[in-house]
Amino acid sequence: MNDALSTFSVRGGRPLKGEITVRGAKNLVSKAMVAALLGEGPSVLRSVPDIRDVQIVGELLKVHGVKIERDVVGGVIRMDPSNVEKAHVVDIDAHAGSSRIPILFCGPLLHRLGEAIIPDLGGCRIGDRPINYHLDVLRNFGAVVDKRELGIYITAPNGLKGTKIHLEYPSVGATEQVLLTAVRAEGVTELTNAAVEPEIEDLIAVLQKMGAIISLQTDRTITIEGVERLGGYEHVALPDRIEAASWACAALVTQGDVFVRGASQKEMATFLNIFRKVGGGMDITEAGIRFFHPGTPLKAIAVETDVHPGFMTDWQQPLVVALTQAEGISIVHETVYENRLGFTEALNDMGARIQVYRECLGGSRCRFGRRNFNHSAVISGPKDLHGAEITVPDLRGGFSYLIAALGAEGVSKIHGIDLIDRGYESFREKLTALGAEFWED
Repeated sequence: MNDALSTFSVRGGRPLKGEITVRGAKNLVSKAMVAALLGEGPSVLRSVPDIRDVQIVGELLKVHGVKIERDVVGGVIRMDPSNVEKAHVVDIDAHAGSSRIPILFCGPLLHRLGEAIIPDLGGCRIGDRPINYHLDVLRNFGAVVDKRELGIYITAPNGLKGTKIHLEYPSVGATEQVLLTAVRAEGVTELTNAAVEPEIEDLIAVLQKMGAIISLQTDRTITIEGVERLGGYEHVALPDRIEAASWACAALVTQGDVFVRGASQKEMATFLNIFRKVGGGMDITEAGIRFFHPGTPLKAIAVETDVHPGFMTDWQQPLVVALTQAEGISIVHETVYENRLGFTEALNDMGARIQVYRECLGGSRCRFGRRNFNHSAVISGPKDLHGAEITVPDLRGGFSYLIAALGAEGVSKIHGIDLIDRGYESFREKLTALGAEFWED
């Protein structure tokens, strides 16, 4: 990465004030685009954000023969999969970069073409996210996995058959893989201990519009009855609850007042409870949510991340920055990704006081408790933050550094800012709208 093109300087200490808009959730939009491969007719997805991940999936669909028409300003993408074709692994690799999204193409491509090819996969380095889970899922459906020099070739010589799958952990990615594969597999698939995040429910809604038969039980069991064919869909993506929460935390850290148009109370209920416990102010309307610092001291809390309906792991990093400004000792217990607290070292360099521990500090013991991972944090506050030179570690950690820089005295220089484009639409324009002072070096 060329630092000259990706370095961002921020002069902090100015409250963020104004209005910004969030569109469709990154964690749904990319998967709904992949789902279009399963249809025999065109699909239309609305409220699509202009982010790097959408560009990547669009290019991958194109190399597989899908016709793409995109209205970036209007947030609409039209996908016609009438002429799906095989793609070369080199082309897939060139467009995928470090994205893990190609693994989710496998089920749909096996149904459409009888084979799928994926290159070596990257992604944010925040924990153990092996693709073996995905490959095992595909094998359960009858796929044959062949690891070759340039990547992994997957075929289904006898077609894909419905199966029973139990997830040891309710992984979002594995649940998406099952859904995208099972909807056209022969027979019935039963998935137990499935992820039930709002983005999963929205993906189920997309697939149901296409003609899939899917039922979600209250005990995390999803049953899918395979069908012979699927059509296209028209769908409005649910709003991005991660981006909305990130701007909410930025309002707290900068003692600002931000109206997030498009933010939805239903999907953010768990975050809103924590935000209120910390002492943040909010006004919830049909159009969006106003987040503001009330002018009184913020309060220390204890919180642990968990799968939905628990406190989302992607909310943890921006919240940690906000907790550096709270009075007292806060405890954060990360139970989803074992290495997601590594970003706190740079916050300490900016004046925060955060200690990380291997032990489970929180309400319960988690699967990382007997392993050598620093997955609990103790945050002492309030601490004045000061500008520093920092490097973006991953998407959510990167935006959290940006929040810290906005609340810090002086100038911060952030390297690798391009990574934030993967999940935060037009964040530079939004910073300008909120009165932030920044420049690209």
